Parts: sequence; structure tokens; C-alpha cells
Amino acid sequence: MAFASNSSGGPMADINVTPLVDVMLVLLIIFMITAPLMSHKVKVELPSASLNKKPEILVPPVTVAIKATGEVYWNDQLMNEALFEQNLAVTVARDPQPQVDIRADSNTKYSLIQKTVRTIRNSGMRKVGFVSSPERE
Repeated sequence: MAFASNSSGGPMADINVTPLVDVMLVLLIIFMITAPLMSHKVKVELPSASLNKKPEILVPPVTVAIKATGEVYWNDQLMNEALFEQNLAVTVARDPQPQVDIRADSNTKYSLIQKTVRTIRNSGMRKVGFVSSPERE
């Protein structure tokens, strides 16, 4: 420990940063040398896609809209719970099954959306998606 050169003769309270700088420089050099060795460059040929041809939609999707009040619409027609489940049963039996797109108001409670999605999934629908408005810039 270093002692102060002043007349009080007590220990000096300043930290000697020279060893800290030396250690940091050594670590910096070690990381600069080892970092390029740690990156593995595996070449993977990704498939190319073209947007010239739009995919064909064989079956139009079914739109389920959920309002904040709890009202459920099937392709813009107001449904009660029994009629909703009946439409689901008819749609599940179709081959190929259409996708169900769920739209909800921004202030709709998530529990209403979760209940509707659970009903749709329990009915046997395989494709369930959510529709949102495009992001504004």
C-alpha cells in the first residue's frame, strides 16, 4: 500500500489504475484474437422465391370478428354461441378446410378472444390466424 507524501502520514485513498488498464488491454487483445475463430461460417443455400405468381387460394378464408361488447360475427353476420358452433361444425367438415381469420377491436378483452379461439380450435379447425391493421409509419 502506498503512503501519502503529505505531512499527515496516513494511507493514500487514491486507487492505482495502472494494473487495471494492463489487465483490460490484455483481455481486449485476447478477445480480438479469439472472436474471429469462434464464428462458424456454414454455407447454406436458401431456396429462392419469386413474387411474380401469387399463390392460389383454393378456399376463401372465414372471417370471425369479435367486438369489444362480446358480439361475434361470422363473415359479417351476427352469431349467437349455438349458431357459431354449428357454422364451425359445417366448416370443419369441408375438404379442404378454410383458414379462420380472427379480427378483434383493439379494446376487446383478451378473455373474449381466448374463448373464441379455444372454441374454434376445439371444434377441429387446423388453420387459425389473426388479422391486424398494417403498421403505420
